[in-house]
Amino acid sequence: MEHLQVLGIVAIAAWLAVLAAMAQLLRQWRPDQAEWSRKVVHLGAGLVLPMAWATDISRTIALAAAVLATILVAVNQYTRLLPGLESINRRSYGTVAYGLSILLLLWWGWPQRAAIVVAAGLIMAFGDGLAGILGPAYPSPGWSVLGQRKSLLGTACVALLATGVGWTLFGEHLSLTQLLMLGVAAAALEQISVLGVDNLLLPLGTAALLNQWLSTWRG
Repeated sequence: MEHLQVLGIVAIAAWLAVLAAMAQLLRQWRPDQAEWSRKVVHLGAGLVLPMAWATDISRTIALAAAVLATILVAVNQYTRLLPGLESINRRSYGTVAYGLSILLLLWWGWPQRAAIVVAAGLIMAFGDGLAGILGPAYPSPGWSVLGQRKSLLGTACVALLATGVGWTLFGEHLSLTQLLMLGVAAAALEQISVLGVDNLLLPLGTAALLNQWLSTWRG
């Protein structure tokens, strides 16, 4: 195993441990804001894919880690060994969907389409994560989709983040129209969040869209 890859594994493991500790401390500090600890993990875990990409983590290791992580969050869904990951009152499988989406993205595109995998992961982690924090915190016009409240601010966060990620990673290959379409598509997919299914729809949908456009460019 190459030294860079070992460094990546150690760094990712350490970062995830820090996130778990932060979530637990935040839950104890602000028990009235149960969603915050969960969103800290949601946001922070989004950096794992760029870290894996930068340190050339192999497909085998990436898939094994994703399988293990998905199993652990599924078990935690019922055992609450790490209550900071599931500290909400409503029924949601968002953390399990989060892990499963990363697993599916890695299986589909790692490492050949690593840039698309990273982009989709970042859009889910930061777009949906910031929407979940800023949307409830700052009043803005809202609506309901399948019983889940959505806000204009939260939806705008997803659209702007997706457009920004697309421009940062693929700005040389995508037109302004495509970048704006990516933002609109991400915002639309995030609307369907019942039971946390948006953590599947958002990354997989944006990955499919990016792959379609970039395949045309490559072809």
